[in-house]
Amino acid sequence: MKLKITLLAILHALGISANAGEFNNNEDDYFDDFYGSEEMVEIATGIKTQIYKAPAVASVFTAEQIKNMGAMDIDDVLEAVPGLHVSRLSNTYTPIYVFRGVHSKYTPQVLMLINGIPITNSFLGNRNQNWGGMPVEAIARIEIIRGPGSAVFGADAFSGVINIITKNAKDITRNEISLRAGSHSTEDVWLSVGNDEGDLKYSAVLEYHQTEGSDKTIEVDAQTAYDQLFGTNASLAPGSLSLGTENIDFRGEINYFEWTLRAGLQKRSNLGLGAGLAGALDPDADKASERRNLDINYHSNLTEQWQLTLQASYFDTSQDIDQYTIFPAGAFGGAYPNGFIGNPEVWERHTRFNVTGLYTGLDEHIVRMGAGYHKGDMYKTKETKNFGLGPGGIPIDPNGPLIDVSDTEYIFLRETDRTDTFAFIQDVWKFANDWELTAGLRYDNYSDFGDTTNPRLALVWSTTLNLSTKVLYGRAFRAPSFADTGNINNPVALGNPTLNPEKMETVELAFDYHPQTGLGAVLSFYDYKWSDIIQYVPDAGQSSSTAQNSGKQAGHGIELEVNWQISKDLKLASNATWSKATNDQIDQDVAFVPTSQFYLQLDWKVSEVIHTNIKSNWVKGRERQKEDLRSDINDYVITDATIRWQPNDVDFTLALMLRNIFDYDAREPSLNNGATVNLPNDLPLTGRSVYGELRYQF
Repeated sequence: MKLKITLLAILHALGISANAGEFNNNEDDYFDDFYGSEEMVEIATGIKTQIYKAPAVASVFTAEQIKNMGAMDIDDVLEAVPGLHVSRLSNTYTPIYVFRGVHSKYTPQVLMLINGIPITNSFLGNRNQNWGGMPVEAIARIEIIRGPGSAVFGADAFSGVINIITKNAKDITRNEISLRAGSHSTEDVWLSVGNDEGDLKYSAVLEYHQTEGSDKTIEVDAQTAYDQLFGTNASLAPGSLSLGTENIDFRGEINYFEWTLRAGLQKRSNLGLGAGLAGALDPDADKASERRNLDINYHSNLTEQWQLTLQASYFDTSQDIDQYTIFPAGAFGGAYPNGFIGNPEVWERHTRFNVTGLYTGLDEHIVRMGAGYHKGDMYKTKETKNFGLGPGGIPIDPNGPLIDVSDTEYIFLRETDRTDTFAFIQDVWKFANDWELTAGLRYDNYSDFGDTTNPRLALVWSTTLNLSTKVLYGRAFRAPSFADTGNINNPVALGNPTLNPEKMETVELAFDYHPQTGLGAVLSFYDYKWSDIIQYVPDAGQSSSTAQNSGKQAGHGIELEVNWQISKDLKLASNATWSKATNDQIDQDVAFVPTSQFYLQLDWKVSEVIHTNIKSNWVKGRERQKEDLRSDINDYVITDATIRWQPNDVDFTLALMLRNIFDYDAREPSLNNGATVNLPNDLPLTGRSVYGELRYQF
């Protein structure tokens, strides 16, 4: 091995690359040892590439890393990504993924994929308003890129892309049944099975999760202010958050020769409403959602120079509402004795077909090209309510029964659909020793707002044996959601069918440095311009606001991450970020986003049977909007620990997970509407929690 490294070093010093006539040279064998063979990433280009020369700033988390950190939900993993902050929305505490200062209520600017296929809901452009979290036991690895990815993935690959790769038969080496229980009446049970019978391989992971959720108190809510105005006492505050849920998740995969079939289910029921839809407590709200996906894939090496991939997928998703009591009984001076009630429900189906070819017949080039079709169909909307106008334009009696306005002109959103036809091409060109240029272009044509073309360029220079330098440019777009274009009969927010997509241009400079085995650092700088931001602009002389392409934002920042294998049994992972995001319209810093973050994780194998993991996340520098006169948002540090007992000679392991072990009163900012603040004391995060886990393999 030493001889091989020495020879490679000499060749690099002479400017000669081993096997220079081949694109994938033997040098990569060395980097498998140097970086670790797990450090491969596909999300950057659609081609598996070692992360040190991937044309993107990327992070990868394997199943083993996810287990060691004691993660129970995908958000436990994502908080470890440099430049990404997981905030919360008052409604169900749905996660707000803030990449590099890009903050919005529903974060449609972040694309989440499962096995490369989007799970975007067209209603609001996010992952579903009845999200309910996502467990991690079916996950083989998570790949994340910060920055644009529309040239590869199309719409909404804007500020960041998250690709969740699920386990197959190769990943499940032994069957496992496990359970976990702990604080907030939390109960988790999961079963993982996989087998390899010659050419037929199959795997399945079934997970069940039930919890009552955090018991933190909301001291004052939106109804409190109306009580002060009307002299009433209708508010349910002080009161506890409503964060209970009951989840069933299934992931299955069958592999047979060149064919792969995958199926998934995310079922959410008895889902609480957090701090309320409009910031008024609603402890009796009951939400649900069923999300089903199916995809079939064919991959073949047609010739030595051509690879072909065909894919067809189906995704069905729903937002089911039992009842939203938006404001409680007696609201608005007693005008609504039963409460201000509205129940908007949405069902969607998504079908996708695409074909991708990979051509390696040109010297020093890998060309990837493809085309596809996507139809997003919001095929059913329903609404019952006790306010506004009902059928025939007759005002609804707030003292009477709920009125069903489905299939009338008085519903909140009409059924609609859109199609997208796209084509793309990408060339990875090794034009000189140690230099690679990736150039890509994707064209999308939408049936509602027209076409958009998004390029990318990435220059990767293997500067020395242990340093890579990357210069990256990309343009991305975010498609308007169906609510953005179609909201009607809403006294506050109205849609605009003439909207254009949001746009972003980003330039990045990154250095990936590994001075020795077990020690590595990545330093990246970025600058972006975000334009045509969809914002709701007040209508002259009206109480409503209408969606317009009116916003502009600029941002720049620095991200540093360090991974250090201090010894055989001790590993440190850390990152620090600084960012500045500015609203260019009013020349002010963007509210709610951290200006700096620091993350530290120590992974320690104490003995042959005991493994510990301690991680801390420090979030600071979040500001209010100018109109919000509250005091500054407090910084916070949350520290978690996991202790795992895993002997080699038994079939079970035990673990103890401690969350927020110092019981820090951490809070995420509540949103405001100008000077109107619905939740003055913000959104409290979960306090100290304890969970025990038992895994049995067979």
